Amino acid sequence: MSVAHTGVTLQPTGPCGDDDCGIRDVLDRIGDKWTVLVLVELAKGVRRFRELERAVPGISQRMLTLTTRRLCRDGLVERTAYATIPPQVDYRLTPMGASLAEAVARLADWSRDHKDAMEDARGRWDAAHADET
Repeated sequence: MSVAHTGVTLQPTGPCGDDDCGIRDVLDRIGDKWTVLVLVELAKGVRRFRELERAVPGISQRMLTLTTRRLCRDGLVERTAYATIPPQVDYRLTPMGASLAEAVARLADWSRDHKDAMEDARGRWDAAHADET
């Protein structure tokens, strides 16, 4: 630091200001396409593992297992295992998971409402910048 420069250099703040609001963790979780699809399905009610597997097209048993484990670890989903033969497992949203599912539903509504406008904007952008490629 020079003699003339005695001030403190402030680091730019993130989307939450100076605190760590956890936005990266949330975006990492919902950025996974399986998480969002499982949340949407569980927002409809309690589901057994096989019901979830059938309701989420393209998800493998392994990915569903990993996804539900992560959601349980984060406190978004509750897993209940019953001592039956064969074993039965139910999944349900916790109150925190339900509030995230509501936010995801609002995002889906926003996406639906603005889909055409975004496609139009992309078309205008592409046309205006075609010579840059």
